[in-house]
Amino acid sequence: MSLESLIQSPIECLRGMFAGEWLVCFAVKQEAQALLRASRERVRPLITGMGRANAERAAREALRKAKPSLVLTCGFAGGLDPELPGGVVLFETDPQSPVAPFLAAAGAKPAKFHCADQVAVKASEKRALRATTGADAVEMESAHIRSICREVGIPAATLRVILDPANEDLPVDFNQLMKEDRSLDFKKLALLLLRSPRTIKGLLALQQQSRHAAEALANVLDRVIC
Repeated sequence: MSLESLIQSPIECLRGMFAGEWLVCFAVKQEAQALLRASRERVRPLITGMGRANAERAAREALRKAKPSLVLTCGFAGGLDPELPGGVVLFETDPQSPVAPFLAAAGAKPAKFHCADQVAVKASEKRALRATTGADAVEMESAHIRSICREVGIPAATLRVILDPANEDLPVDFNQLMKEDRSLDFKKLALLLLRSPRTIKGLLALQQQSRHAAEALANVLDRVIC
C-alpha cells in the first residue's frame, strides 16, 4: 500500500485493520477535546489521571471491562528536542507496529518519548533529560499504559502534542501544587497566586497554549478516528 493511498484514506485503512472498539486514553479532560466534543462510534475515551499509579490503575480496570482492538494513549507532552515547536503532534509505536504509517499519514511525526515521574518544569530540566535519555518529548503516563497493553497482547501507540517547548519554563512548579493522587490542589494554587500575582499572566498564557495544543491534537485524531 502506497503512502499516497494512506494519506487519502487513513481512517478507512486503520479502521479495517482494527475493526473492534478502540480505547483512547488521556491523563486529564483538557487533553481530550477531540473525543469529548462529539460522540464517536466504537471509541471508548478514558481519563486516567496523571502519573504512573493513576494510569496503570485506570488502564487495567478498563481492559478488564472490555478488551479493545487498539489503545491510543494521548495528551500533552513537554518538548525536549529544541527543534520542536509547540503544537507539533508526535507519535511512538513498538517496532514493526502496523499503526505507525497511519499516524504519520494523519499528520503526526515519529518521536522518542521519555516517561517521567514528575512534570519537567524548567528548561534546564528538559535539557538534562534530553542529554540523558535522547528523547524528543516527555510525558508521564503513556509508557506505563503501553507496557500493560503488551502484557495482554493489545496493540498500542502514543500520540501526544507538544505543549511547552524545550526552551520554555512552565509558569509554576506543578509538582508542588499536586495532591497525593496527582490531581491539582486548587487551594495551593490560590495561595500561590495571592503571594505572587505576576504568576497569573504566565498561567493565562499557558492556558492559551493548552487550547491551541489540544486543537492540534484534535485535528490529528479527527483524521484517525471516525
